[in-house]
Amino acid sequence: MAMRAAAGIRPLGLDTLVRLQRGLTTHGAPSATPRRLPVPDGMTAPLGCDAVAVPARFGPLVLPRLPRVGCVYADDAHWWWIVPSDSDYALEWPAPARYATGAVVPDTPGLPGLIHRPDGTVPYTPPIPLYLALCRLTNTTPTWSRPVSA
Repeated sequence: MAMRAAAGIRPLGLDTLVRLQRGLTTHGAPSATPRRLPVPDGMTAPLGCDAVAVPARFGPLVLPRLPRVGCVYADDAHWWWIVPSDSDYALEWPAPARYATGAVVPDTPGLPGLIHRPDGTVPYTPPIPLYLALCRLTNTTPTWSRPVSA
């Protein structure tokens, strides 16, 4: 190993391996053009974008539980929160929430519409408060609080 590192070859980090695996993973049939939630004009997403979708009935219940709300999109069936990429790392988002890598939404007529835009230039809802709010609403124990079995 020391010889490889000295020759300029570095081992891959865990985050690099996760991104490579996600690049190889496909969900369902590939579509010609992924339908991604757009970042509004004037905003930047330096950490990349993923999204968390919940049934529309949960949306109004989640909002007051969050200390900061980023961009939120909605259609008749779901509300979508923009979170930084890899916000599902080591988390099992509670059902019925769905995690959408790359903020890619399912094929439905039209994209969900923007219903909340935060002040500033960053579109993110902090993922941990969102995760905890969804756990509370769905009566799900957070991943890190579950007993470990051997």
